[in-house]
Amino acid sequence: MTEPLVLLPGMMCDASLFQPQITALSRERAVTVAPITGGERIEEIASGLLDQLPQRFALAGLSMGGIVAMELLRRAPDRITRLCLMDTTPLDEPPKFAAQREPLIVRARAGRLDEALREALPGEVLAPGPRRLEILDLVQEMGLALGPQVFERQSRALQRRRDQQSTLRKCKVPTMVLCGEEDRLTPLKRHSFMAELIPNAELRVIEAAGHLPTLEQPEAVTQALREWLAMPLILN
Repeated sequence: MTEPLVLLPGMMCDASLFQPQITALSRERAVTVAPITGGERIEEIASGLLDQLPQRFALAGLSMGGIVAMELLRRAPDRITRLCLMDTTPLDEPPKFAAQREPLIVRARAGRLDEALREALPGEVLAPGPRRLEILDLVQEMGLALGPQVFERQSRALQRRRDQQSTLRKCKVPTMVLCGEEDRLTPLKRHSFMAELIPNAELRVIEAAGHLPTLEQPEAVTQALREWLAMPLILN
C-alpha cells in the first residue's frame, strides 16, 4: 500500500507553502498538511500531531516544519516510513538568535505583526528572480492570517528547541535532505552536515532557489519528492 504523505510547513506558513506539490502528488497518494501552530515547545507540537496523524506515514518538513519532523522522528521512529528535511537545521537555537526574536515578539503583540514577519523572513533569503516579491507577498498573507499569538508561540518553540543530531544519527528510513542553493537562512553547508549525520541520506540541491524552494522552484521540488517517495523502503 502507498503510504500517506504528511507535509509540515515553516514558521507562519500554511498549506499554501506546498500548493504545487499538493496538486501534483495528491493524484498519487493521500497528502496532508499538518499545522504546527499548537504549543510553545517543539515537543508539545509534536505530541499533539502524533495523536492526529496516520499510524505510518512519509514525512516532509520545511524550515520549522523540518525541526518538528525531527522531533516526530525522535518520538515515534517506527511510525515514519521515510523522511525529507527541507531548508532546516538539526541544531538548537544559539542564545544570540534567541535574543533577536524578543523584539519581534514585542512588535507582534503591539499590532505590528506585518513588520515582524518581514524582519523574520527578509527578501534576501529567497533567490533573486521575478517571483521573489510575489512569494514574499504570499508569505506575508499566510503569516497575517495565522496571527500574532501563533507568531509568539512558534518563536518560543524555536528558542527552546533541542539539538537533534543524535536523532538523525539513529535514522533508519530513506531520507532526502533538500536545500535551495541560495538559502542564506539555513545554508547549503548546514544541509551537507545534516546529510552526513544520517545513514545513506541523499542530499538534493535545488538551483535558483533560496529558503522556500517549494514555491521558488516548484517543479524541481516536486520531482525530487517523487524520487524520494520511490526510494525502496527499509525493512527493519
